[in-house]
Amino acid sequence: MNVIYQSTYYTLYQDTKERCFFVDFGQKMVRMSLCQLLSLRQKVMSISIESHFDSDLNKHGFEVLMLCNKEHLFILNTFEILDLKKMVGQGFVAMGLSTESELVNT
Repeated sequence: MNVIYQSTYYTLYQDTKERCFFVDFGQKMVRMSLCQLLSLRQKVMSISIESHFDSDLNKHGFEVLMLCNKEHLFILNTFEILDLKKMVGQGFVAMGLSTESELVNT
């Protein structure tokens, strides 16, 4: 497996033999197809960080993230969400599927 991008909490790997990706969440390694990785990117980039600082919108500052047709469930705090956004964005840039300018616009 090749490391595509490593952040503080997460690591994104590509397995060329199985033609899939792995995301190491620290406590769990999740296998994903490209479509599932795209779905992860959509979910992560749609999370509003601003709501984590408004107690009326997000009282506890946690985010529940379900992946791969609800096979995996993660409860992430604000720091982990910020780091996951960075890992997903930079991972797609490293794979050549996105550009740096697209990260600024999200």
